[in-house]
Order: sequence, then C-alpha cells, then structure tokens
Amino acid sequence: METGSGEAPAGRLYRILVRDLVLKCSIGIHAHELLAPQRVRINVDMSVLEQAGPLCDDIANVVSYEDVIDGIKTLLADGHINLVETLAEKIAELCLSDERVETTRIRVEKLDVYAEAASVGIEIERGRA
Repeated sequence: METGSGEAPAGRLYRILVRDLVLKCSIGIHAHELLAPQRVRINVDMSVLEQAGPLCDDIANVVSYEDVIDGIKTLLADGHINLVETLAEKIAELCLSDERVETTRIRVEKLDVYAEAASVGIEIERGRA
C-alpha cells in the first residue's frame, strides 16, 4: 500500500532469493578435501527493507542478486575454508553488508560427501543487531 506521496510505507519488506547455486569450493577438514574442490549448494534468502519512493525500474534501487552471487564466488576464490559454518557466516556477512538487508538465511550443503545422502550441511539465520 502506497502513501499519496508515492513512498512505500515504513517497514515493508521483500525477499531476495538465490536458490540451489552449485559451485566448486575448497572446503573441509579432511586430508582428501584439501586435494580438490568439491561441489557445494548454496541457498540465500534475504529480507530486504523496501526503499521509500519509486523504484524507477533502476537496479541501483534494489539489492542485486547478481552482486550477491558475484560476492559468493569471490569468497570461494579466496582460498580454502575448513567448515561449512564458516562459509555460511561469511555469506551472511556479505548479505548484511547492504544496510537494506534486515535478515538473511543461508544454507550451505556439501553434495558429494556421502553416497547415501543427497547432501550434508547447515542453515543459519542472521540479522541486524
């Protein structure tokens, strides 16, 4: 619901989603995990504070999922990560670095650890303090 001035009501949220992003990552604590990258699946769900005023069909007025994906790729290129928990926290920090993001839920799954399981991993939720 918009006010007469064309501004969005205070506190309206929308969600930005990145679903089933599969990338290669050097991750893990075991010796064999240091030898080669493995596939991880990453899901990101961000609650974003809607800006006041019109969007004007301009990417600068929204949180860009392209920037989030590029940021994740940069994190993965920075070197080996021991724990999926560490990777999830770094992705959450990346998302929350945009002041419009109120909360974020991050899921990181290793896809090739157990033949009997589709994946193993964690999910965290973080927000502004």
